[in-house]
Amino acid sequence: MHIFGIRHHGPGCARSLRDALCTLEPDIVLVEGPPDAHAVLPALIRPGMTPPVALLVYAPDSPQDAVYYPFVHYSPEWQALSYALTRDIPARFIDLPQAYQLGQRRNEEPQTSADVPPDSDAPTEEQPADTQPTIEEDPVGQLALSAGYTDRELWWEHQIEQRRDAVGLFEAILEAMTELRAHAPKPEGREAQREAWMRRTVREAQAEGHGRIAVVCGAWHAPAIVGSTAGADAKLLTGLKKGKVEATWVPWTNSRLSYRTGYGAGIAAPGWYEHLWSSQDHIATRWVAHSARLLRGEDLDASSANVIEAVRLGDALAAMRTLPMPGLAELHEAIQTVLCGGDPAPMALIREKLEIGERLGEVPDDTPTVPLARDLAALQRSLRLKASAELKPLDLDLRRDNDLARSRLLHRLRRLGISWGQPERAAGKVSTFHELWQLQWQPEFAVALIEASVWGNSVETAATARAIDDANRAPDLPVLTALLDATMLGGLQPATDHVLARVRDLAAVSADVLHLMNALPPLARVARYGDVRGSGATQVDPVIAALFERALVGLPLMCRNVDDEAAGKLAEGIAAVQDSVVLLDRAEQRESWTTTLTVIAHAEGAHGLLRGWACRLLLEGGALNAGELQRLAGLVLTPVTPPAQAAAWVQGVLRGSGLLLLHQDGLWRALDAWMRGLPLETFTEMLPLLRRAFSGFQAPERRKMGEKVRHLGMDHALNKASTPNGEDVDRERADLVLPVLAQILGVPLHD
Repeated sequence: MHIFGIRHHGPGCARSLRDALCTLEPDIVLVEGPPDAHAVLPALIRPGMTPPVALLVYAPDSPQDAVYYPFVHYSPEWQALSYALTRDIPARFIDLPQAYQLGQRRNEEPQTSADVPPDSDAPTEEQPADTQPTIEEDPVGQLALSAGYTDRELWWEHQIEQRRDAVGLFEAILEAMTELRAHAPKPEGREAQREAWMRRTVREAQAEGHGRIAVVCGAWHAPAIVGSTAGADAKLLTGLKKGKVEATWVPWTNSRLSYRTGYGAGIAAPGWYEHLWSSQDHIATRWVAHSARLLRGEDLDASSANVIEAVRLGDALAAMRTLPMPGLAELHEAIQTVLCGGDPAPMALIREKLEIGERLGEVPDDTPTVPLARDLAALQRSLRLKASAELKPLDLDLRRDNDLARSRLLHRLRRLGISWGQPERAAGKVSTFHELWQLQWQPEFAVALIEASVWGNSVETAATARAIDDANRAPDLPVLTALLDATMLGGLQPATDHVLARVRDLAAVSADVLHLMNALPPLARVARYGDVRGSGATQVDPVIAALFERALVGLPLMCRNVDDEAAGKLAEGIAAVQDSVVLLDRAEQRESWTTTLTVIAHAEGAHGLLRGWACRLLLEGGALNAGELQRLAGLVLTPVTPPAQAAAWVQGVLRGSGLLLLHQDGLWRALDAWMRGLPLETFTEMLPLLRRAFSGFQAPERRKMGEKVRHLGMDHALNKASTPNGEDVDRERADLVLPVLAQILGVPLHD
């Protein structure tokens, strides 16, 4: 038996292991991994399998209880399995089956998301910085510290990843780990059970008569493969409860291999390790050349002369640090110094595109999976919509059949909780036939598809069933009408009919005016854009008419005697109705809505925010002229009105764009007179409210408002200024202060 202790995802370790196996020529290869995946193991060498990929082991009755085992070309386990499978040598996984581990973890603590297999020889990013990891948690770190390194990754790269031969490597790893384990506590719990199962599997291989057994496992586990009896191991494994699990291959991404995602058994720079694996010579030169090409692609200067100087600097740094060749740290410093001119900003691009090198792996089409995932794969091929780990825009014209089908697929997936596409606002494009998306595929969608398969075996049937169930559980009208909009966008006609029936039933008994108002915008979108998608949107018109009429009847009364929080919610509801009226653009609705807003604007018992907001909407709609606005402002902004209500009215009027307000001179004069008449204590109290009211405007708008106030001459003439107690101002002393004060305020100094 030959034990090869490895570290997951290391090109030097993988190369050394491959060479060692070629020299040993074993007749069986045992690899640390889930025995539950034996049935799908042959797919590893089938055409179409392109790392990065991951083995996914999950519980069919609870897909969120799942474990990923990622692989790349430079994973030692991948090389060991490829060596065995391409030579028809038996290959087996020897870790404790996930059928036992998932059941045990489910009993210990609830699992809310898929996880990665625990590896005691792998670092974890989540560990607090002020906590020193134990030997068993970070054995490589202990070796690095012993060798005088403060960076464990740097030590491993120098000793292992840059190695070009396997002579004595695995013997040294075994010896080092044996010494470390002698000073560490004895494994307990699941770790002890895992190692006991590994030893049991090794004994089974020996009993079968295999003469040259290669055992590939995490370096920390290497010394534990021998040294225990079968009886002791059987005792450790007694009482394990087995559950049902299934396994498949799923695409993976480089970012999921990096520490940036919190993946404990990951690597800091997958792109760099891929480069070490694929480049046989001139490693530093090729890396700098790739960096220069990337910078040039972003229109950044990176001349050939600078490339040569960066390579020389990297070599010089390696020589100063007594290294056999420049590592990532040396090349990083050289590239930033020479190619980037010391600027760290371009290094973020190199980190993202080169050191990590985002890409999505592929698995063969015949890989076992749930019918829902197969249906999605078929739709992706037929619609020419390839999954990618990169964030890519998708511009759709719904007048084209293929683009309409793409849109429906993305909306259906979102109904199933798979946000492959995120809808974006189309700046500058207001066509009802236009949609803009941002697409990015995530590996976790594989588990989401398994979870969603309970709703159906195709994307359409699953999304329909999920929408119907959501409709039955919807608590109120706004949720239902938003769901109706989603089913229309997804082209789910059976679900649309069911949701519409639920909307009618709930609308007939709903008495909440706020719910009625918030339910209108999704219905308006359905009525306005439904026919563009070939759906019968006219069936929602009676529902819109009923909701609109009932909301308008109850709204004026709802605006009276409400507190600030309720007024804020009602203001949002009024905005929802306004958006619906503008979107539908129907004369009878505009007239009724204008009448209701006029009633609110003149209602003395209504909350100031709602009165001001009604005035603003009437002003935008042309139903309120400048003179009437000034009159209303004069009525509200008087000493008899409570300052808080007056400030709320101002806040309501100032909602929306500031350009329209710049032309309302009467409003500004009334506002100025009100503010000048406030007592000092009240002004100080109202100032936060006023600042919040103006904070929604852009800086250029606020600047123009300030200039507007100054040009209107709202400030008192300086020569008429007097102190609050009536005493005259000392002009000579004031003249000394005014220039400095004018400079601070940014206004010209008048004589």
